[in-house]
Amino acid sequence: MLACELLVFDFDGVIIDGMEEYWWSARRAALSLCPEAVLPESIPEGFRALRPWIHHGWEMVLIAALFSDSRGSLLTGGVDGAIRDYNAFCAEGLSRFGWTPTLLQERLEQVRREAVLTDRAGWLAMHRPYPGVPERLASLDDDDVSWAVLTTKGKAFTAELLASMGLTPARLDGRESGPKPDVLLSHSRDWHLRGFVEDRKATLETVRRTAGLERLPCFLASWGYLKPEDSTSLPDGVMLLSPEAFAGPLATWN
Repeated sequence: MLACELLVFDFDGVIIDGMEEYWWSARRAALSLCPEAVLPESIPEGFRALRPWIHHGWEMVLIAALFSDSRGSLLTGGVDGAIRDYNAFCAEGLSRFGWTPTLLQERLEQVRREAVLTDRAGWLAMHRPYPGVPERLASLDDDDVSWAVLTTKGKAFTAELLASMGLTPARLDGRESGPKPDVLLSHSRDWHLRGFVEDRKATLETVRRTAGLERLPCFLASWGYLKPEDSTSLPDGVMLLSPEAFAGPLATWN
């Protein structure tokens, strides 16, 4: 028998806006690997524009490195060129530097670990909860629904950020837990899943195509890192969730 109802949330782009920290950490990780690089301290607009295409942390480090003056040739096609074939763009960057995703991910997490140890308050301050989201999560008890976080960010870093907001989910799964559809399937054996809230349309489409999750209500957070066309032509079972709807009763989200 299922214990109770569970609503699952992505983290970056749904609960918090971490754009400042993304660039701060990605820039430092890139500079540690490529000390001769010249990278601005302020967030390049191109980095902001590419954020909706980024799925894993290592991609942020690679893209940061590609904004170096000494490696600018990889951005000759501009952001539009990168967007046209994002996977090829990342593959070319890895090849040019001779890096691997594992190397970049480990370096990013090393930078974050050092930041948490040396200036925890400063690191936390670079993450901004979306207005009203922590309060709404805290109020889900009123709907008799538990909530969980499912993210590609490392679990330890996510736990730090949630604790700083006074939030304690019923479940917390980071990138270490595996692909999101697999984790959701695992949850479905112990809970009645009420829905999954995510700001990446492609992830929601994959979830809906997964055997056993075809009927899971999926919600695209309109306030997150959406691509320009993401809010249109949504597939069956994927609904656009506005801040106003999110703030309202769960029964009205559909």
